[in-house]
Amino acid sequence: MDGKPIRKAMVLAAGEGTRLRPLTLTCPKPMLPVGNKPILQHGLELLRSYGVQEVAVNLHHFPQIITEHFGSGDWLGIDITYSYEESLLGSAGAVRKLADFFQESFFVLYSDVLFDIELRSIARFHREAGGVMTLVLHQADNPTACGVVETDHDGSVLRFVEKPEVAFSSWCNSGLYVVEPEVVSHIPHGCLCDFGTDLIPRLLTLGLPVYGYLTSGLVIDIGSPGAYARAQEVFQQRRDSVSASR
Repeated sequence: MDGKPIRKAMVLAAGEGTRLRPLTLTCPKPMLPVGNKPILQHGLELLRSYGVQEVAVNLHHFPQIITEHFGSGDWLGIDITYSYEESLLGSAGAVRKLADFFQESFFVLYSDVLFDIELRSIARFHREAGGVMTLVLHQADNPTACGVVETDHDGSVLRFVEKPEVAFSSWCNSGLYVVEPEVVSHIPHGCLCDFGTDLIPRLLTLGLPVYGYLTSGLVIDIGSPGAYARAQEVFQQRRDSVSASR
């Protein structure tokens, strides 16, 4: 693996957002605003700031609202490829559908998570570790609602359990990965497959090297009304702080 910047990404945007109803009865969850722009736009701008040039976005719930807003992505400085799923394929299944798109290292980003993380250091860690996948990990207030991860001293993932009854670590899956193309071959074609429930445990069972990158950066999943309100509050506080420092 060389040191070239990662140029491609998969952004997962097909979920129905059932926990955020009634907000998502007429709007896809990735288009809910945080500050003055959709949460999906925050993710796309984060990827562009690192240097990602091509992004695949999977769609299912009110897809036209997303495609009409973002178009080809030119106005954001990126090239967007859309992948419509008539039936949801899951987070990993969405990647498998676009296997030909991923012929080099790529990011995967959950569009319903607000991130403020420096991607360059994550990419560097991934290259130096030499694994097939790197999970960005954060410390969650309620780990049992997340994918909980135990790592060794070098960052290698020893154990991963999606929403365990008892948390064995405070470090959790953030919904941001760096993935090598060989991982795609371990995703079944045309059926439901999730990173947390299915693929990551499968990679570990096969003995493939998966690593965890520990971050203290901002990670807020807006999947519940309370978390969405917190994302709005944190964003406003950060904007006020920037304005005050000028």
